[in-house]
Order: sequence, then C-alpha cells, then structure tokens
Amino acid sequence: MSSAKRTTRDKASKAEISYELLRSRILDGTYGPGYRLVMDQLAREIGVSTIPLREALRRLQSDGLVEVVRNIGARVAVFDAHQVEHTLQVLARLEGYATAISAPIMTAEHISVSRAINKRMIEALDQFDPTSFTALNRDFHFSIYQHCPDDHLSSLLSSEWARLDHMRRSSFSYVPGRARRSVEEHDLMLDLIEAGADAGEIERVACAHKVATADALHDAHTSAASHTSSSLSA
Repeated sequence: MSSAKRTTRDKASKAEISYELLRSRILDGTYGPGYRLVMDQLAREIGVSTIPLREALRRLQSDGLVEVVRNIGARVAVFDAHQVEHTLQVLARLEGYATAISAPIMTAEHISVSRAINKRMIEALDQFDPTSFTALNRDFHFSIYQHCPDDHLSSLLSSEWARLDHMRRSSFSYVPGRARRSVEEHDLMLDLIEAGADAGEIERVACAHKVATADALHDAHTSAASHTSSSLSA
C-alpha cells in the first residue's frame, strides 16, 4: 500500500474514532446541551489532530447533534419544544411503516416479550418512576423494530431515537398525562399485530401513537407559554 493511501486511511480511521467518541459523549449526557466543543482541547483529550476532529464535528452537525453559533463556535445542540414536536412528527411516519412491516414477522413469543415490557411500564407508572418508564418505552418500541426486515429503516430509527433522547434532555420536555394513554395504545398495536390486521391499519395506529405524543407536547408547551404571558401581564 502506498504511503498516500495509508495516510488517507489513517485520517478516515481517526475521524471515525473521533466521531463515535464525541457522539457517545453527547448522547450519554457527558457533553450536555450547550457544551462548547473547543477544538484544541478535544484534540488533546482524544489524541488526534484537528483535521479528523473537524470532519467528526461536520458529521455531528449533519446529524443535528452539534451546532455552530456565531461568536461561540461549535457546541452541543440545544433544542426547543417546537423542534422536538417536529422530530416526533417525522418519527411517527418512520415508526408507522416499521411497525407495519415488522408485524408479519413477529411470532406469539415475540408479542409476549413486548407485552411483558408494556406491563413493566404500567408498574413504573404506579411507582412514579418516569426514568424507568422512559427507558422501557424505548425498549418496547425496539422489541418490535428488531424484527424490521429493512436494515436502513432500522438504522434511521436508531439514529432518530438517539437524537430524540438528546432533544428531550435539552428541552426538558415531559408530558406526564400522556403516559397512561401511551401504554393503552401499545396494547392496541399488539392486539392488531396478534390478530394479523391489515398492514395499513397497523401503520395508521402506530403512526397516530407518536403523533399523539407530539400533540400532547404541543398542548403542554402552548399552555405553559399562555400561563407565562398571563403572569407577565397580570
């Protein structure tokens, strides 16, 4: 292998390592929303030059996890409730289709696993444990998506869910009144899958499930804004 090709490969490898490391730190909350990504500091921490690091940051910016702000530079993206709502609306379409094409592949045993997770979600609600509830909600949906025959769609869902988790931390969005209804909708989806319902109906119900969460967040955000406005004008 020529030295030029080896150098190109090494740069690509370092860029990939930098990307995966920064991405994991953003998604696990090590680098929280608004955290400044100082190039020289990161280069020393990771042990790479700024060239592969810049490539990694460009990829993270494309993923929507990093933003470049004038007079500040690169930082971990900060989201508002409107952006979370938009992402939920997009994710609803992906989830609807993924659930529909996963349904014919799911066996009685697969459905039983999903039902057990949903039951644990109810227990988390009864114990007032929103952290466990949120984690179990993700587990529930991925207990269905893991049977998706479209690898590209599965990859998109994983990326969007990771981004949504980060968005939720950033915007502090939580709609407690939606939780109980969400569990009921999970049961409905599983009932349809178990009954071998039409793919179009399964897709519609799965899509509506996520749209309802977006609508609940929108209503909560609108109500909070209205309350703030009333308080200021009082």
